[in-house]
Amino acid sequence: MFSSLRVRNYRYFFAGQIVSNTGSWMQRIAQDWLVLSLTGSPLAVGVTTAMQFLPTLLLGLFGGVLADRMPKRRLLIVTQGAMGALAAGLAALTISGAVTEYHVYAFALLLGLVTVFDTPTRQAFVSEMVGPKDLANAVSLNAANFQTARLVGPAVAGLLIAAVGSGWAFALNALSFAAVIAGLLAMRVSELRPVERIPREKGQLREGLRYVKERPDLMWPLVLAGFIGTFGFNFPTLLSGFAYRTFHVGPGLYGLLNTAMALGSLTGALIAARRGNPRLRLLTGAAVAFGLLETVAAVAPGYWSFALLLTLIGVFGLTFNTTVNSYVQLATDPEMRGRVMGLLVLVFTGGTPVGAPLVGWVTASYGPRLGLLACGAVSLLAAVAVGLVLARCADLRLQVDLHRGNGGRVVAFVPRQGEAHLVERKRELAAAC
Repeated sequence: MFSSLRVRNYRYFFAGQIVSNTGSWMQRIAQDWLVLSLTGSPLAVGVTTAMQFLPTLLLGLFGGVLADRMPKRRLLIVTQGAMGALAAGLAALTISGAVTEYHVYAFALLLGLVTVFDTPTRQAFVSEMVGPKDLANAVSLNAANFQTARLVGPAVAGLLIAAVGSGWAFALNALSFAAVIAGLLAMRVSELRPVERIPREKGQLREGLRYVKERPDLMWPLVLAGFIGTFGFNFPTLLSGFAYRTFHVGPGLYGLLNTAMALGSLTGALIAARRGNPRLRLLTGAAVAFGLLETVAAVAPGYWSFALLLTLIGVFGLTFNTTVNSYVQLATDPEMRGRVMGLLVLVFTGGTPVGAPLVGWVTASYGPRLGLLACGAVSLLAAVAVGLVLARCADLRLQVDLHRGNGGRVVAFVPRQGEAHLVERKRELAAAC
């Protein structure tokens, strides 16, 4: 489960991320609650989320190109420092009492600009620390790290907001970035496995898009990630609406909802760390379960039943997240990894500027329950459709065996009978499924 932690450089990276991720979760909760307290509108929370992810929608592919061109460790030191400075600026405005919702929008936009370059670089940098053998394990442990912080950060943020206000959560987040930068500086550069950087040339962005287009085993998981990211993962908007309007609870119990989801996500990450190479059937199956659970949670009768369902949603949401991340990295040629990961970040988080305001409007107009129901239904339908397309691309057919006399699965995809020979790409895709 913890094999990648044998690598010294990754241990430094992992330790710094625990501190920084905790601070980032504190800021997310404090930011959402600050906007909600300033405006009283879930739509405003959706706008804030949209502002933070809008740069990814517009510039996400360029972030991936830059990740392939520049030394990743050096670029991460710059981006992490910039994020810390932004958190400090928002803390100063909030503590002084001068903050307005428009300040929060502006800082969210600036943070999104830095994230455009930070996220694909950070994800592609994992393979340079641990190599292909431990890559899937490291991706899962990164997710476990993130979800552990998600357990602690919201709870601490809720206590801080109630005691001294949102500004101090922003201030602690600013300090947390020092841990990441210290870890990056302490690494042994000689032990990294850097990929040869591509020279600056025209057409590199188009080359990345063409590469994915010619690979259905990459293209369709990215399409599914786009639907799940745009609609399924709008939890900042939805959970604030459920806490504020449906269950009428304060910041402490609002933070507990995020903690419940984080507990499930942490469980999913630790389970993923024990698996071997990721498979497409696991990816689509986790997406189906995720969408189905969201539709059920939309009609949960009370706060505690809703929190329990959020835990299960966290398990399958995180399973999907780690599977698509590690699968795409392992299936991509090293010289294309930054651009493909930039595209994954674009579709997974770049759709938020579209989905967050739309979900915020539905939540504000018709209530959080209908908003979550719509998000779950879209995620479920997208998962089923992409699963069927992948099966068709790989020349697989659905087999239903109600007898199970040989101990096999009741429902399974199996190779079509009577085919003379599959082309090489279909054979590879069938193996990935």
